[in-house]
Amino acid sequence: MVDVRFGPAGRPINYSGNAKDACTYIRAEGLEAYEYQATYGVKISQTSALDLKKNSEDEDVLVSMHAPYYINLSSNKDDVIDRSIQRLVQSAKASEWMGAYRTVFHPGFYTTYSSEEAMKRCKTAITQILDKLDTLDVKDFCFAPETTGKKSQLGNLDEIIEICSSFDHFEPTVDFAHLYARSGGKINTREDYGKIFQKLENELGIKFLHCHFTHIEYTNAGERKHHILSDENYGPPLTPFIEEIIECGWDITVICESPVIDQDALLMKDIYRKTLPK
Repeated sequence: MVDVRFGPAGRPINYSGNAKDACTYIRAEGLEAYEYQATYGVKISQTSALDLKKNSEDEDVLVSMHAPYYINLSSNKDDVIDRSIQRLVQSAKASEWMGAYRTVFHPGFYTTYSSEEAMKRCKTAITQILDKLDTLDVKDFCFAPETTGKKSQLGNLDEIIEICSSFDHFEPTVDFAHLYARSGGKINTREDYGKIFQKLENELGIKFLHCHFTHIEYTNAGERKHHILSDENYGPPLTPFIEEIIECGWDITVICESPVIDQDALLMKDIYRKTLPK
């Protein structure tokens, strides 16, 4: 059976409980995935993380983690890279506690560097992260660098593929809204989505994808603002995306990052179910 799951990026908008119990609420809504947000730092305790793991297992909700946003592995400032390394080490440790199957992060910015120079600095930092985790005996983690939405950021699709092909414990996160914004709105058909899936399969040999989806507003610089899926003034278009994930037959986790994260995740799941072949 193909395993396609939908879920929110963070706690559902009407959920006021603790993150460790969120999977019960998410499952009751009819969703099957949860991306825990460590946006401003990894603050969850080991006890709470272990409780979240048990809750996710009991409810069959697949957990991922989004690492802090203050990460730049290609910075032109060494102290920024050092702090970024520490944050990702903390993220991997917490991911192991909570049983997160992916640890999503934004790789960094080009700053004063060419894309090649920024990539080299990023890879050097990743090597240090993996060495530190090995020393700490942290083994159960999978970093998932995310395609980024601004043209100033390291993280177009080719760069994410290069990072993932260079290291163990790495798999991609494809944010389709970010790719749409970076391309200036050039993802519009099922074939456009299909080319992305084919590229991932050809270059990484995968048939399991962790991804993000929402509608997005963009400028010449790339990403500007996320929008709800019912706002058709913005893309990328949802229907051909749903058609492609059905056609490709991959196991896929779709995390919704719209302003109404769980409600739009339910909308995507409903369209998915109605589009499935009878």
